[in-house]
Amino acid sequence: MAKNRFHEGSGPSQRQLRVGELIRRTLADVLNRGDVHDPELNRLSITVGEVRCSPDLKVATAYVVPLGGKDSGNMFELLERNKSELRRAISKEMTLKYAPDLRFRLDETFDRLDETRRLFSQEEVRRDLDGPSDEDDDA
Repeated sequence: MAKNRFHEGSGPSQRQLRVGELIRRTLADVLNRGDVHDPELNRLSITVGEVRCSPDLKVATAYVVPLGGKDSGNMFELLERNKSELRRAISKEMTLKYAPDLRFRLDETFDRLDETRRLFSQEEVRRDLDGPSDEDDDA
């Protein structure tokens, strides 16, 4: 039986990861340099945390967050408005057969990191992580 390459269970292939990272770096450079002809988008400082590619490499989902995490609604509107220009700039820098269609999602990694730090700072969790105290060993 042939392996289904579009099955989500096995995770992304090495090629998907490599192309995703190349797109991430290229997109970050394009946004950082201000190569887009939209002054409103060029004023924003946008962090590109990760790019995930579909198995056929025709769709790339970029996880982005504005600097400081503020005004993300306006950021997505500007990115969508300039999507074709960003796609053209990325395809010029890369050597892929097809320029991937770009989709933008909010990168929630930093929020999850803050929540994890908050959980680890709780007294009950620190007590469990530190292990048994000397008092427990004497009993």
